Amino acid sequence: MHGFMFATGIENSYPTIAGGKRIDQMEKCGHYERWEEDLQLVQDLNITYLRWGPALHKVFLGRGRYDWSWFDDVMNRMDEMGILPILDLCHFGVPDWVGNFQNTDFPQLFAEYAGEVARRYPGTKYWTPVNEILITALFSAKYGWWNEMRTDDESFVRATINLCKANLFAMKAILKSVPDAVFIQSESSEYTHPAGPELVKAAKFYNERRFIPLDLTYGHVISAPIYRYMTEHGMSESDYNFFMNQDYKFRCIMGTDYYVTNEHLLRSDGSTVAAGEFFGYYVIAKDYYNRYGLPLMHTETNIREESGSVQWLWKEWNTMLRLRQDGVPIVGFTWYSLTDQIDWDVALREENNNVHPVGLYDLDRQPRSVGIEYKRMIQEWRRFLPTGSSALMLV
Repeated sequence: MHGFMFATGIENSYPTIAGGKRIDQMEKCGHYERWEEDLQLVQDLNITYLRWGPALHKVFLGRGRYDWSWFDDVMNRMDEMGILPILDLCHFGVPDWVGNFQNTDFPQLFAEYAGEVARRYPGTKYWTPVNEILITALFSAKYGWWNEMRTDDESFVRATINLCKANLFAMKAILKSVPDAVFIQSESSEYTHPAGPELVKAAKFYNERRFIPLDLTYGHVISAPIYRYMTEHGMSESDYNFFMNQDYKFRCIMGTDYYVTNEHLLRSDGSTVAAGEFFGYYVIAKDYYNRYGLPLMHTETNIREESGSVQWLWKEWNTMLRLRQDGVPIVGFTWYSLTDQIDWDVALREENNNVHPVGLYDLDRQPRSVGIEYKRMIQEWRRFLPTGSSALMLV
């Protein structure tokens, strides 16, 4: 037991965009060359838990073919330093030889990979098999931004089913080698607000759609409108029955990601824009907890330094404290990510090479004000926040 899970992450997105260009954040942000320095920064912050994972396309070279060289080096060093990885296996992309998230072979292929990783690192307890399934499916198969770059409902439903099956198959494969594995299912916590009374029904649909990946992963009965939508656009009865008969929920912590862009305003022309913080993390995270009843972890948040990163840190932190006070079992908090990012101001849709200043450190590895404050927060609060509940013995 390590008590409350103070965490950060190394941004490891790697989707492909128009023209087949892969946007690899670990490459863009210098982590491949500076990984030892980055791990030292994690230790300097007194952080024990690190959301981290190698790019799938660099390790999984083909069926039965892997390149463990860099992966081994980093994992061994983390073990020496006492850093516990929350191992992130699929973050918005797949190897070129797999294709994209429309490939119905992806779930089995990914399970093969997850099983091999678990056999190689059986001492790793915390896993995120597939990161942010909702965002992956929306950006790849509904908004047309990444990977398959499709914009139709059939593609969105297929991507969602494939991603959820991959997630569950990976859990099963990991548990064979790591029977005490804990799955921290990082997911974007969302809400859509209607801009007018005539949009209430449509906004309600979006607010039910946001739950689809977690409903399928956790075997939670989906609503009648969502069931109709899914079956009309490609989900079979056998697909649905498969998901409703899963029993991995008890091994899970529900990771909730929240940014100022997570709330949306639905406009009369059917488009959505960022609404800003109407409800905030408290209300939206409570929605997810009430639906699934699982321990939570605040697995991602940040904001640009010039937009008030220190204030945002303390606001998110105190919102989380109030949720705990009100009986929601929250086991961890994450500022994401360790360093600034590249081109996340346009959601990686274009390669502009613009620095997105949201890290605890800048890309020269100099501390930002939020990094200094997060270190102080950890020092002051760590001993006052035990996990505090027998319901959290998974941690």
